[in-house]
Amino acid sequence: MAIESEGANEVSTNSIYSDSDVHGEETVPILSHHYTRKPDDHFSSTYIIFFLLGIGSLLPFNFFITAKHYWMYKLSNATKEHLTDANDSADLVNYFESYLAIASTVPSVLFMMVNFMLVNRVSANVRILSSLVVMLLVFLVTTVLVKVNTSLWMYEFSTVTLVCVVIITGASSIFTSSIFGVTGRFPMKYCQAVISGQAMGGLICAVASIVDLAAATSVCDSALVYFLTADIFIIVCIIAYLILPRLEYARYYMRSIEEVSKEASLTNNSFEGEGGSTGVNQGIPPWRPILKKISILAPCVFYVFFISIIIFPTLSSSIASMNKSSGSIWTNKYFTPLTCFLMYNFADWCGRQVTVWIQIPGPKSKFFPAVILLRTVFIPLFIYCNYQPRAHSDIVLFQHDAYPVIFISLVGISNGYLGSLAMIYGPKVVPKELAEAAGVMMTFFLNLGLAVGSAFSIAVVHLI
Repeated sequence: MAIESEGANEVSTNSIYSDSDVHGEETVPILSHHYTRKPDDHFSSTYIIFFLLGIGSLLPFNFFITAKHYWMYKLSNATKEHLTDANDSADLVNYFESYLAIASTVPSVLFMMVNFMLVNRVSANVRILSSLVVMLLVFLVTTVLVKVNTSLWMYEFSTVTLVCVVIITGASSIFTSSIFGVTGRFPMKYCQAVISGQAMGGLICAVASIVDLAAATSVCDSALVYFLTADIFIIVCIIAYLILPRLEYARYYMRSIEEVSKEASLTNNSFEGEGGSTGVNQGIPPWRPILKKISILAPCVFYVFFISIIIFPTLSSSIASMNKSSGSIWTNKYFTPLTCFLMYNFADWCGRQVTVWIQIPGPKSKFFPAVILLRTVFIPLFIYCNYQPRAHSDIVLFQHDAYPVIFISLVGISNGYLGSLAMIYGPKVVPKELAEAAGVMMTFFLNLGLAVGSAFSIAVVHLI
């Protein structure tokens, strides 16, 4: 378990980095040319800001996928004159979540590549703040559409929604990878703060959706409050990030890494003068040495989220209660929000929180990828729950409502724990000056797993 070193406050200026702590974690990069004292994170303010930014990083994705009842209402509220086929509306309702998953994951891969190329060309501040502004604008459009009657242009509405998802996914991808890159400069617990915040964002979305569902008199009123909540929180994230550089503790790490980058750049120039080149801080980061360092961790984070996106929400949200015919409010109105969205996000948050105290297996352990591969068994487990509608197979092996609850809890806990470990390890196995680029690359593989998994989920749905 890596804990921030609290060694001597004054360090010799002969080296760029301070000594590693007893657990092997690289600690503070120090300013050269003078002695410096590391400030304290008063009231854990820097940690709290990164936690809030973590919530905001996955907020768009979570709010879109959790609003299942709203999308189903909008896409089934069409007049017959505008249907080219009797099954068109049913097709949109049945497969919209798969389309939504693709729109919210596939474009992110492209934006991850763009962000990697911009790491050394556009400052993290510009990338983070501009992406937050774009997310806010798109969410405002989504909020306005809640009160617009779309029954006469259902297909156009679905297209506009998917376009909004693509745009907001791109902005969110740049924001998320940039935040992970920034935390790569800080001690490990600040990366964990972002990861825990992401899980809390999903939990907030799930709780907000249930509260809105219970309190609102209509689906549209519920969705309006729901999306307004997202608008307000994105504004909070913008304010929080503007405050971050004003905190002495955060400023210390940000300035330190800038000094390290300058020294690395000078070193590169001297190498280039001798006919060599390291590639660091010269345009695009050197992806080959980074990829070599994360050659185990990158496939691990890919496969964790590949399996998770196939199951959640595409499979898990379509599992109906075995007692749905009873007509009770639990089995019809609250079964999916509670057993799918709330349970998954709570379990995911728990799994991520465990990484604060336990970090086993290590980044080079062969047991790590083996455990991740074992998660594949979750797919058939969910297929043989009471998934509806079923077109090709009527076999339901797990005929009790407790089974999907247990299964989704295990998926959430394993996703949170294993995915967090991979993301935490990534920026720490490379030199400090490459930590931001490594964080961006790890996020790229995370999103690649989501993109491939979301496409694969459509094939799984069509086979059931």
